[in-house]
Amino acid sequence: MQTPPEHVYPAHWEADVVLRDGGTAQIRPITPEDVRRLADFYEHVSDESKYYRFFAPHPRLSDRDLHRFTHHDYVDRVGLAATVGGEFIATVRYDRVAPEEAEVAFLVQDAHQGRGVASALLEHIAAVARERGIRRFAAEVLPANTKMIKVFTDAGYTQKRSFEDGVVRLELDLEPTDRSLDVQRAREQRAEARSVQRLITPGSVAVIGVGRREGGMGRTVLRNLLAGGFTGRVYAVNRAFAEGTSVLEPEGVPAHRSVAEIDGAVDLAVLAVPADQVPSVVADCGEHGVQGLVVLTAGYAESGPEGRERQRQLVRQARSHGMRVIGPNSFGLINTAPDTRLNASLSPQLPTAGRIGLFSQSGAIGIALLSELHRRGAGLAGVSTFVSTGNRADVSGNDFLQHWHDDPATDVVLMYLESIGNPRKFSRLAKRTAARKPVVVVKGARHGGAAPAGHAVPTIRVPDATVSDLLRQAGVCRVDTVTELADTGLLLAGQPLPAGGRVAILGNSESLNLLSYDACLSAGLRPLRPLDLTTAAEPADFRRAIGRALADQGCDALLVTAIPWVDGSPPAELAAALRGAVAEAGAAKPVAVVHLEIPGLAEALAAPGPDVRLPAYPAAERAARALGEAARYAAWRRRTEENPGRVPGYEDIDRAGAAEDIEVLLKAHGATGPTAVTLSAADTQRLLARYGIAVLPALPAPDPDSALAAAHRLGFPVALKPTAPHLRHRADLGGVRLDLGGEAELLRSYTELTELLGKPSETRLVVQSMAPRGVDTVVRAAIDPAAGAVLTFGLAGAPSLLLGDTAHRLIPATDRDAAEMVRAVRTAPLLFGWRGSAPVDTPALEELLLRLSRLVDDHPEVVGADLEPVIVAQHGVHVLGATIRLAPPPPRSDLGPRSLPSY
Repeated sequence: MQTPPEHVYPAHWEADVVLRDGGTAQIRPITPEDVRRLADFYEHVSDESKYYRFFAPHPRLSDRDLHRFTHHDYVDRVGLAATVGGEFIATVRYDRVAPEEAEVAFLVQDAHQGRGVASALLEHIAAVARERGIRRFAAEVLPANTKMIKVFTDAGYTQKRSFEDGVVRLELDLEPTDRSLDVQRAREQRAEARSVQRLITPGSVAVIGVGRREGGMGRTVLRNLLAGGFTGRVYAVNRAFAEGTSVLEPEGVPAHRSVAEIDGAVDLAVLAVPADQVPSVVADCGEHGVQGLVVLTAGYAESGPEGRERQRQLVRQARSHGMRVIGPNSFGLINTAPDTRLNASLSPQLPTAGRIGLFSQSGAIGIALLSELHRRGAGLAGVSTFVSTGNRADVSGNDFLQHWHDDPATDVVLMYLESIGNPRKFSRLAKRTAARKPVVVVKGARHGGAAPAGHAVPTIRVPDATVSDLLRQAGVCRVDTVTELADTGLLLAGQPLPAGGRVAILGNSESLNLLSYDACLSAGLRPLRPLDLTTAAEPADFRRAIGRALADQGCDALLVTAIPWVDGSPPAELAAALRGAVAEAGAAKPVAVVHLEIPGLAEALAAPGPDVRLPAYPAAERAARALGEAARYAAWRRRTEENPGRVPGYEDIDRAGAAEDIEVLLKAHGATGPTAVTLSAADTQRLLARYGIAVLPALPAPDPDSALAAAHRLGFPVALKPTAPHLRHRADLGGVRLDLGGEAELLRSYTELTELLGKPSETRLVVQSMAPRGVDTVVRAAIDPAAGAVLTFGLAGAPSLLLGDTAHRLIPATDRDAAEMVRAVRTAPLLFGWRGSAPVDTPALEELLLRLSRLVDDHPEVVGADLEPVIVAQHGVHVLGATIRLAPPPPRSDLGPRSLPSY
């Protein structure tokens, strides 16, 4: 382990965290400049808490205490503080007492106890300790200090507990465990969900920047709040109001020149002031105790480097006061719950209350989606919550996923994303939410290679197809357009999930039925033979046919098609027949209606009434794609419930030996920065062997005699091939000779290759043992700075290189992930006996995928691993080539403490 020089301030330990009540705090190392803050903090701690900390009366900190608690070497002595508004609310400290052990102690201001501050500090000080080579914490706690004992015992770490001399001694093993990670993520979920809950259910809202005249964003939001029937208190704020103004007319709401003048709490502030006025307004809000901000103001990161710095300062300033930020450049926030009715947005009307949670990074897309859902499904689905995050500087889709996961008012989540700040976390949260309710995502900026202006997130280097695979792995319904987002959302919000992909089709147009049949095939469904009711069919005929179709056990879903009648029968009559038939059948099967030019039918199918409501689509393709997404999601959910998958353990894995090898290799290469080093073939083979992955031996052949010696050592038959970088994977050059059974054949091939490709020193020829015949595949693992560790599989050659026929999963992969990867590529039939060929050993291939996944997951220093080609034979797999790249691990990983993204 390389430790930095003493007293170098470790800036990467700074973090913003969300506390149990939804507020935020900043955690950072304590410095010598914190003497006054520490003294002031201690003055606000009760005598009882001081006694629990020092086991004796300790009314004040002496100068010696202040020096000791503020001067650290950041290696053997470390102190962290949690701050709000720049002032300490809690501290934690460790002192190393043995090479791998340290004593730890906390002190939390009484006014902030119960907010989860100590738990957050324990996570962060434990991560610091692991970074500094400390593996165990010891803590002595008085038996009466039950709160602190609970902090330690609830952390999830492996621990020992003893009682001596009237003191409880706790010893914690700091190596993360499944339980400690579960505890950490459960706390994260509750805290982030609570932070969103505080934003969407305010008891009072101040709109700052309300113009004195008509128009403007501030006045618009104020009127929308009032028109929507917000159940809390509303205040209008503008520094330009004349002195003595107490009521804003004609709205009749209290008017103030600043938030500080408001007599009472303000839970949410909506900012519609110029960007240069935002810092002073945020300061006023922080001092007044405002819990959250919706910043409509533009002119931030989307406007260039200066705006990006303004955005960074906005987030830092708000978090320092414990506030979360929606925006800037936001369209606003909506909550349709009857006891809130919050329309703190630029939307002119509060949407119909319903079961859809809607997230949009774009205000324009957000308002279009609200309008579409209202027009097509006002009585069918409706919206529970809507948020437009604009530049997504703080509050993100991850935060709202945390809220919607447990929200009883939301059954379906729809998200328009232009960037994914933390794809690994997003996938984890989406997977957990999708196990309960559908999550449908459309992503803009899929092929730009960069986030849109204003979104300060890491660029995802992996292709969009990879991102799509990772979302599918998490159970997300990935759609391509905003129209498909609304189509799929309406179906999932109002219809049961299908038990399979068998779709019955019936209607009064043979042509439309056939189009629907083709559309279902394209959507991955299994359509049944369409039933043509003929153009003479009456609503009663539809009713009888629907009843029979839904009663059929061979049908999982129903698609009803309709074209106008010649006599112009009213759509309400047909809608009543369709709804009545589905209600009478009582079958838990989704039903969608495709109609051509029947005005009013969609509205009649979704109108309130005693019967079920049905989604309607103006094109067969749209209905089929929505049904296809519902069927895929339902199948994923069934598979997850039946077999959630596990990360298998292999007894022959030598994790400790691999860790020692990696440490030695990094030191030998002098690797200190992020640049990766590529291991030699021998080092690569040795490291892979630690995880039970054998690479077929290959010996260098710089001259014919060496080639003969290598062949005799390995045993005939052998292969002769070049390994120079410019010749690898160039099968078109004919540079590989296989099944060389004797000396003469080997020498002849050696001469041919050197004449064809160049001198032996240029081609780097090697002799390798022959592997059994099989299917050539490629297995890779790589670290993307945004997506995290990704496992990739495909067939070697053109399928993966030209067609991109590869499958991807996040690491660590489960046994279910590995099995799905092997079957996910379009060329998978070649592995399972295509056209009479012998099936190959796919279980061995799946094990190889899992072993490589374990290697990369266990050792974050492994930033890339390529196994190519991997021949999958009838019995076993054979790795013919391998490359591994190493780099020093990042200071914090996914196993580190929970924190908000830094800005």
